[in-house]
Amino acid sequence: MRHLFYSIVFWLLVSSLGYSQEQFIVKNKKGTDKIEFKLINNLIVIPLEINGVTLSFLVDTGVSKPIVFNFLNISDSLKIKNPQSILLRGLGEGEPINAFRSRNNVFRIGAVVNNNQDLYAIHDSDINFSSKLGMPIHGIIGFDLFKDLVVEINYKRQFLKLTNPGKEVNKPCRTCEEFVLEFYNNKPYIMGEVEIDKKRIPVKMLMDSGGSDALWLFENKKEGIVVSDYYFNDFLGHGLSGSVYGKRSKIKAFYLKNFAIKNPNVAFPDSTSIGHVLSHKERHGSIAAGVLKRFNLIFNYRKATVILKKNSFFKAPFGYNKSGIELAHDGVQFVKEAGYFVSHTAPKVNQKLENSTQTEFNSSYKLTLKPVYSIVELRANSPADKAGLQIGDRILSINNKRAYRFTLQKLTEFFYGDHGTRIKLKIERDGSIFVCNFNLEDVLNNKKGLKP
Repeated sequence: MRHLFYSIVFWLLVSSLGYSQEQFIVKNKKGTDKIEFKLINNLIVIPLEINGVTLSFLVDTGVSKPIVFNFLNISDSLKIKNPQSILLRGLGEGEPINAFRSRNNVFRIGAVVNNNQDLYAIHDSDINFSSKLGMPIHGIIGFDLFKDLVVEINYKRQFLKLTNPGKEVNKPCRTCEEFVLEFYNNKPYIMGEVEIDKKRIPVKMLMDSGGSDALWLFENKKEGIVVSDYYFNDFLGHGLSGSVYGKRSKIKAFYLKNFAIKNPNVAFPDSTSIGHVLSHKERHGSIAAGVLKRFNLIFNYRKATVILKKNSFFKAPFGYNKSGIELAHDGVQFVKEAGYFVSHTAPKVNQKLENSTQTEFNSSYKLTLKPVYSIVELRANSPADKAGLQIGDRILSINNKRAYRFTLQKLTEFFYGDHGTRIKLKIERDGSIFVCNFNLEDVLNNKKGLKP
């Protein structure tokens, strides 16, 4: 099974704003509740209710306060009270964005309730991560949930276990590793090591469940954190303040105590895209969900610890998009589909039939809404670029299969195939339809043609 490492980043650089008077509490007799989640491109999506309205939220350990995206004007339904205008800055090369802060909101996640929760709502309707994931995403939640509860993330079975402090059961685990958490602006960091040029270098890394890559490293020649001779420039993800670009490469290994993760993919973001991140001088990068999903984790912020236990994803190979195409959901279209209906009628007069009825098969058509997928990013000199594809092209079919029959995640999986895999795309551009063919190129593992 191939695992996607889709390039979306949800880091928000919101400073610590203190604690609310209320907190998240599991309100049942056991003091614990299990919440099933969807794993979309390595990212955790849970149902979360705000002021009686059920929404879909990302769980992101790299964010401080809950964020609501207002692209559907959902803040009106949430009955947000007494908003205060503020500016938020996220990753990307753009400017800070307008938002407003609201207090005294009721949050509910299963049996977990907070009756007095702050949130931030973003005005800009263009900030919409739903199109990048192919499903509605209404917001992000992180620190405020983790600070109040013991949070277990089971990536393999896809559930969160939320437990009131003091109610957790500490089972002996010989194969687990426990780490001390350090916090900066309400974000959790742990120590690890990277192996580059046969040297093991200690690194302080943000634990970021909201980034779907494997690892991010910040170049630092003085400490030996440098890109290898073999890399390619690429689009890395979307931040609140714009797109993030950088280099993609690999390193020999990444170590978390006794856990050795061999040949992981690594992204080295451009400094212009992450300038505000670099204000934390001791930070060397991030452990994103492409690595985190290889473990089941138990976070206990009050004790400043996290326990890691590797799961069946641990040895899965690291893949990446070998086409150079980034797709997004681009609305819906009506599709004409054939339907067949069976009708039973009585035989005509004087018609000699052994049975008292006859069966007729009638064909008709129905119109149904189907998703549209378009190219939103295109890597220069990639197979897709060389084949003549352009940003804005609509994908009609892939390898002779209608594109709308796939989810965005399943459609993108075609681009994570083996080196040399043939891809055939039928494209619509400005009303014209044509076909493009290209072969996937694994430039990181096949060094031929890769420019050092």
